[in-house]
Amino acid sequence: MSVVPTGVVHLGLGAFHRAHQAWVFDQLIRLGDSRWGVLGVAMNNPDTVNALHTQNHRYSVQISDGHKSTFEWIHAICSSCVAATHRQQVLDAIASPHTRWITLTITEKGYTPAIAQLIIDGLSLRQQLSLPGLTIASCDNLSGNGTLLKKLCLQQAEQHNLKLAHWINVQCAFPNSMVDRIVPQATDACREQAELALGERDQAAIATEPFWEWVIEHRFVEMNDAVALKSVGVQIVDNVAPFEDAKLRMLNATHTALAAMGAVVGFHAMSDCVASQPLRDFAHALMTHEVMPLLSRPNLNTYRDHLLQRFANSSPQHKALQICNDNSQKIPLRWVPSIEQRIQSQQSFECFSFAAAAWIRFLQGHTQDHTAYTWSDPMRSQLQILAQQHANNSDDCTAALLSIPSIWGSQLPHHRPWLSAVTQHHQRIQQLGLLQALQETLS
Repeated sequence: MSVVPTGVVHLGLGAFHRAHQAWVFDQLIRLGDSRWGVLGVAMNNPDTVNALHTQNHRYSVQISDGHKSTFEWIHAICSSCVAATHRQQVLDAIASPHTRWITLTITEKGYTPAIAQLIIDGLSLRQQLSLPGLTIASCDNLSGNGTLLKKLCLQQAEQHNLKLAHWINVQCAFPNSMVDRIVPQATDACREQAELALGERDQAAIATEPFWEWVIEHRFVEMNDAVALKSVGVQIVDNVAPFEDAKLRMLNATHTALAAMGAVVGFHAMSDCVASQPLRDFAHALMTHEVMPLLSRPNLNTYRDHLLQRFANSSPQHKALQICNDNSQKIPLRWVPSIEQRIQSQQSFECFSFAAAAWIRFLQGHTQDHTAYTWSDPMRSQLQILAQQHANNSDDCTAALLSIPSIWGSQLPHHRPWLSAVTQHHQRIQQLGLLQALQETLS
């Protein structure tokens, strides 16, 4: 495939981007639209950049439904760099006349003044060169992600350059979007399977599922982008919120709960969790009874059933502990809004309170048979100390871990029925084991 110019600067060069946005852009390039070549920017870790450099930025995606697999070579990434060491290259790319979009997959914790400064420094160069603004699309699991990113960029710009802030506000578009595709971290097994299928070693090989969604607000600098994106299956809508809410509160919330439970029991992958009937029944009950009544996305029953099928897909293996990373940042977005809504409408929260108790048990750092595990979280040290200190006293344990406002907000730490429900579930998990406690809760 011939080299295409860089039209997209992507911040956050992880596996998800390479199996989702870059995969979509590759479909567009294959159709003859060469405007979507990508500069992939890793924020700090050079491993993916180094792997891509050794193979001319070509990499493979294995798409598997658990029964059969296909392999595709992706050519959309034209070049790559690390922002921490090649900041000027990123700024120059943002200021290039060929560049039309910036996309981001930097995770929930990545939306800091530093990322906003990187973007606005590049936009400042564009303004000085009298170039048009850009479409800047967050593709992270944040409600109103485009609105949030725009606010962050404008606040940062206003501190230094009001004219630039006005230019960004008028000339750039920050569409809200919802993206969905399960993409585990790449493994040696994934690379070995790719080598067997393709006949050559691919150090950047990744694996994913057939399902994907990209729902994006009809808000672009170049309005004809909507036609192009629609041609490869992207959904262009006036309001992303119903899709966003369903994903955060159904897929992501259930994923978080199942992974914490599965890790405590000793399950390795999400498919192992769903193969356990009590956990599958829990997932169905959580979505059906405690989340779906709060949502307005069309065809929620079908969406729920598809989610359960996707969770059960054993290929690629999505590790439970990987899903548990950064839960202190995820729970405020994935669980808390639904719990608060149910409390406000005087509805039960049995499944969510069990999930919270299971997460507290997860923080002890070992399975029920005392096999130690580790995970990544900005608050891990603080949380694990609290969980271990109070492991044998559910009242003290839940009081300590449910009182953290950065996780649970300002209301839940003072809601006695919620605190009581979580405490009771925690006691039963400690006494009976998680699966038996769950079975009794669901019966």
